[in-house]
Amino acid sequence: MKSLALTTGALLLAQTAMAQAQTPALQPDRQAFRALYQELVETDTSITSGSCTALAAKIGARFKAAGFADSQITYFSVPEHPKDGGVVIVYPGTSQTAKPMLLLGHIDVVTAKREDWTRDPYKMIEENGFFYGRGTADMKAMDAIWIDTLLRFKASNYKPKRTVKLALTCGEETTGAFDGAEWLAKNKPELIAAEFALNEGGGGRAGPDGKPIVMTLHVGEKIVQNYRIEATNPGGHSSIPIRDNAIYELADALVKIRAYEFPTQLNDTTRAYFAKSGASRKDEIGAAMVAIAKNPGDEAAAAILNKDRSYHSMLRTTCVATLLDGGHANNALPQRAGANINCRIFPGNDVEAIRADLEKAIGDPRMKVTLVPPIRPAAVPPKLDPKIVGPAEKLVAKYYPGVPLVPVMSTGGTDGIYLETIGIPSYGPPGLYNDPESGAHGLNERMLVDGVYRGRDFLFDLVKAYASES
Repeated sequence: MKSLALTTGALLLAQTAMAQAQTPALQPDRQAFRALYQELVETDTSITSGSCTALAAKIGARFKAAGFADSQITYFSVPEHPKDGGVVIVYPGTSQTAKPMLLLGHIDVVTAKREDWTRDPYKMIEENGFFYGRGTADMKAMDAIWIDTLLRFKASNYKPKRTVKLALTCGEETTGAFDGAEWLAKNKPELIAAEFALNEGGGGRAGPDGKPIVMTLHVGEKIVQNYRIEATNPGGHSSIPIRDNAIYELADALVKIRAYEFPTQLNDTTRAYFAKSGASRKDEIGAAMVAIAKNPGDEAAAAILNKDRSYHSMLRTTCVATLLDGGHANNALPQRAGANINCRIFPGNDVEAIRADLEKAIGDPRMKVTLVPPIRPAAVPPKLDPKIVGPAEKLVAKYYPGVPLVPVMSTGGTDGIYLETIGIPSYGPPGLYNDPESGAHGLNERMLVDGVYRGRDFLFDLVKAYASES
């Protein structure tokens, strides 16, 4: 048995050695980048058990060690939220007329429970061509690239025309938390003032073979707004029920909301998305995409696209029930019943107008519909600026030949909305690409290894291209 064990152990060692020989060693700069990425992922920044402030301090220390002056590193936080701090880095440009550009990234992550995951969520594990760990995709890969880019600028003594700013913030992932991007926009707008910003939301999508099939430029997003629907009633003893029941009234209202369809809408970004994406397809969906881009009122085309949940959401405001509460005792008629309605509002629509639409859809004056704080600012979609689109198109052609670049409007929400309220248009650049089943916000979050390394090189060149412009 001993000799068998030795033979088995030797075989395993040989297999490991072969695997290592087949895997090319990382170049020193990639090794340093990987270590940075790993530090970000393995520093817990969830709202339940982590600290963004701790990670911001680690990041600031890296810049200090690289030779950045204290005046170029600004930490920020508020006493009420000591663990939700962030950091702003400024890399000065040479031009007196070129406006700065801003790199934005949130460093907080959605909470992950170890007992639910296959692997430790706060350990970065490389396996089968993926990096696994909470935040690997959303959005610590891009955070690491932004940090790495400025450190590489410093190491090479690169002198851009534009000043390049980096803001790493907390609170994006949790409604009602201290949001660093919002705080900076309201309290330190001069610190992050810029002609435009690069943020999350863009990237690329890989096909079944792991290779990129499309690159996206994120231009604009919906407003995320919650509403509360509530029914009230005097209640009474459950042994003598009546039809006038708060829970039943709420249920009736929710059925009507489920059936209500907001009208089809397009803007410059979504029109370009459907036209360009549709033209590249040779099927019924492609034809419908082209048709809807030409005529938003084409009901036949809309009916085809509405079968796809992503396209359906891109074409309109959507509202969905996400939370329920009601009643106060199992032997009493309910005195109160309520639901949270989570709406993703198409740019150009007012939150109060959507509230009125919900009331109209319910059609019951007994039901109250109220806005749930925070009440976010109106979405201001950026323009498809050739100065932004042009360099991205050139680099996509260089790094991903044959892969189309299409503008896309996010159906979710990012911190870019706070920048746009102070006049900083926010774009999500292409470059980073991933498997569509990334697990972001869910279990076993992962990021393609090749997507990260190629994305790093792409985004470095893209930031340099923008920073070189006057």
